[in-house]
Amino acid sequence: MNIVTAQGLTRRFGTLTAVSHLDLEVQQGEIFALVGPDGAGKTTTMRLLCGLMNPTEGKAIVAGHDVSKELDQVKDQIGYMAQRFGLYGDLTVNENMAFYSDLFGVIGREREELSGRLMQMTRMEPFGKRQAAKLSGGMKQKLALMCTLLHKPRVLFLDEPTNGVDPVSRRDFWAILYQLVSEGLTVLVSTAYLDEAERANRVGMMHKGRLIRCDTPAALKESLEETCYRVHFAHAEEARPLLESQPGVLGVYHAGVEYHLFVDERVTKVEDLLKLTPFTYQRIVPSLEDVFIALERKEEVAHAAA
Repeated sequence: MNIVTAQGLTRRFGTLTAVSHLDLEVQQGEIFALVGPDGAGKTTTMRLLCGLMNPTEGKAIVAGHDVSKELDQVKDQIGYMAQRFGLYGDLTVNENMAFYSDLFGVIGREREELSGRLMQMTRMEPFGKRQAAKLSGGMKQKLALMCTLLHKPRVLFLDEPTNGVDPVSRRDFWAILYQLVSEGLTVLVSTAYLDEAERANRVGMMHKGRLIRCDTPAALKESLEETCYRVHFAHAEEARPLLESQPGVLGVYHAGVEYHLFVDERVTKVEDLLKLTPFTYQRIVPSLEDVFIALERKEEVAHAAA
């Protein structure tokens, strides 16, 4: 059952098309990750789905309501956590929780039980009297998440929630998301971290405002037409442009201290490339980052040829 649906969703800012004819379906009870570089349209998509911005074309249905026509009903069903920390730094963790409980009309025993459960889930209990401004980046994100969850939303929208957060806090944050989803919450999260997107049930890859591929992480890796190799060069500055100029070579890209080579073996073989320049190679299973780089390169080639 779909709980989020976008149909031809488009947003233009003058001559700039930030989101272009987006068709998207998010199933109830899943973690769906939107990935892409800065400027891909992830944040604009989030804002359109949450009703924070009106579409130029198309429509969005969230929790059974048309976002453009039934915004109040949509707001009751969703939680939205923006990129920037938006809570009150001069208030303590407990005071922020109390303030947002008042805003959502959560009172009495329900407030006490829900706040206590969220504090326990996020392991923030020891920091209840600490001012929000004095929390670490990871703790600030946990506090923002708790405040977002106070009105028990059915769908949680998270816009790059772990951007700039240390790896341990990122892991803890995702552990919390898994627990929430196991209890029935649906999560739509945007991220620029491809390794993080591997933790989602499904991934939508965005490039220049368009959704270029959508599937499970495993299926996305299997769908790559090119073969991916880990390669090492004696003289990369000479070998790399030489290989990239060959038919059948999609690209040669940095991957840490090594390079990854993408070859369409219907056109050429890696053994043939060895005749041009020496290198060592090992066939590998592509990561989501490899898949995205390859798809992005194809989009650029297709656009240049159009």
